[in-house]
Parts: sequence; C-alpha cells; structure tokens
Amino acid sequence: MLAILHPDTPLDSDAYRHTLQFLENLPGVSVRVHEIQGAQQKLTEVYLLGDTKSLDKDEIAALPAVERVIRISDDYRILGRHRDDRRQTGFTYNGVHFDQDNLNVFAGLCAVDTPEHVEIMMRALAEHHQPCTRMGAYKPRTNPYSFQGHGKGCLPYVFETAGKHGIRVIAMEITHESHIEEIDECLEKLGRPTGVMLQVGTRNTQNFELLKAIGRQKDYPVLLKRGFGITLNESLNAAEYLASEGNANVIFCLRGMKTEAGQPHRNMVDFAHVPTVKRLTRMPVCIDPSHSVGTRERAPDGIPEVMHATAQGVIAGANMVLVDFHPKPEKALVDGPQALVMDELPAYLEDVAQCHELWKKRRTLYQA
Repeated sequence: MLAILHPDTPLDSDAYRHTLQFLENLPGVSVRVHEIQGAQQKLTEVYLLGDTKSLDKDEIAALPAVERVIRISDDYRILGRHRDDRRQTGFTYNGVHFDQDNLNVFAGLCAVDTPEHVEIMMRALAEHHQPCTRMGAYKPRTNPYSFQGHGKGCLPYVFETAGKHGIRVIAMEITHESHIEEIDECLEKLGRPTGVMLQVGTRNTQNFELLKAIGRQKDYPVLLKRGFGITLNESLNAAEYLASEGNANVIFCLRGMKTEAGQPHRNMVDFAHVPTVKRLTRMPVCIDPSHSVGTRERAPDGIPEVMHATAQGVIAGANMVLVDFHPKPEKALVDGPQALVMDELPAYLEDVAQCHELWKKRRTLYQA
C-alpha cells in the first residue's frame, strides 16, 4: 500500500509526525519514506510493506498528512504503474526534464579517448542546442587486455569541457561504487560545471550490491540498461532495487538482446518493448541503437541502419536515445565500427525530432 502525502508537507509538522507515528505502529508492516522533488513541488510517498491486505484504506486516507492512498501490486512497488495511480512519471535534473512524454538525445563518445575528441563532440552538440551527451570513463570489457577507459583521470577535462559548452547532463557508466565518489569529488572541485547520470551497464544489471549503493545516493539520476541475457521482468526488478534504496529517478534502457538470431546485428533489437515498459512502470524509456545494431553501415535507401533502429524506438514512444558518435571512428578505442561520424549528426538529430513528432501525432489517433 502507498500513502501519498499532501504536496510540500513539512517533515517537522504535527500532521506529518502524527501520520508517521500511526503508520509505523501498524502490526506486520514496515514503512519506507521517499521524497520526490518535482519541478514545482516536493512530494512525499510512504510505502507500507508487508501484510497490508487487511489494512483499512479509508482509515489511512483520513490521516492528517495523507492526500490519497493507493493499493499497489507486488511487482515494481515503487516504479510500477498501479491501477489507481496518478503519480508523476518523470523528474528534472540539472535543468533537463525527463519523463514518458518528452525526448532527450545523448549523442557522444562510447569511451573518452582524447581531450581533442571530447572538445569536437561537445562543441558540435552545443551548436545543435543539445544539452546532453554520453561520455565513457569507466569501460568494462570482455577481454581483460582491452582498453578499460581512462577512469578518473579524464573526468576533469570532460566536466570542464561540458561546462564550457553548456552541456547539462553526461551519461557515464560506472562499474564500482567508488566511481560515484570519484565523480562527485571531481564535480565539487570544479564547481559543478555539469551534471552526471550514472549508467549501469548490461553486465551489472544484476550486480545487486552495486545497485544498492547507487540507489542509496540521491544526487544523481540513474540510467539502467536491460541485462542482455535475462528477462524483461528480471531487468525491471533490477531497477526496483535502485528505487527501493531511495533513488527513484531511474531511466530504463533497451539495448538489444544477446542472441545468434540477431545476426548480422550485434544484438537482437528489442525496441518493441518501449511501450511495454511504459505500461508496466513510470520510468522514462531509453533506447541504445548503437549497441543493438553494432555497425554504421547504410541501408540501400542511404539511411544508416542505426537510424532505422532509432526510428523504431522513437516512433514507439522512446524518451531518450543513447547513441555513439566519434570525430574519427577509425581511431576510437572502443566500438569504433558502430560510431556515427560528425557529418551525420545534423541529419540524425532532425530525423529523431521528426520521429518524435510522428509519435505524438500517432498518439492523438487513439485518444478518446
């Protein structure tokens, strides 16, 4: 069961104290409090976990701080959609809004290699009024002898360059909880010129201790990639691990499934699940066409296959696109063959915008 308090309820008010005292004394029930800072108001959600079937919904709704009460299902208790649920579906971070209706493109380097390439990439994004990018500092690799990323050594020039060009949010994969501290310390030292969205890669989707550590911090939103060899339900429960620890600012990323049936693509594109994830949860949904397709080859119509895959996801309602670009893909230290080139950026962004507009037009056809 979920009790949603009146917006902006002070935590030191008598109404809040009376409400929490009552809820915490319910037999067989544990209480978890989540605070959500929206664009205009702060919401407090109180989750009642345990034997809640016998609880009187009207009695709890009558508590002084409670606005409404929702009975929730067992799956995705915090991030899930529930039958009488009208909660918000997004969040704002560092001036950029993320929800299930809008769209943000994170074009950038899969792995940071040189300051020059970071500068070229971010300058191009700024010229096209893009506030977000992807920059890989920590790179888990299948081969232990492959390039593992520059780590914290590249953070200062990545963050400074982002600040110079007005980049507000950088999606950056982390593989250990110590990376959170490294990112935080570097941003603080530089005066926080930009923001970071912590990315959980497909290999770490079921690294539950890492998920708990990321979930315990509330400063940075999280981009969780679907596990490449597990079910959608298992991956969505991984996202719930983050939320259960306190951080519900989570975006779910579809990045293709690892199967021989996907050949010649790198992975089997799974973007048909975009509306499914939005139906089951309140999370914005991201697509990663670069790692799904794994090549920048063009179809006979002249359109890159990565863009065709992007269109599938965006027209289905995707809210974020994570895509690889590189000034010189032949010199990229990670995934060069799948990175699009800078000359393709204007057409790609315009194509994405057109696909998003088409999704909005499609949506009106089914609205009563």
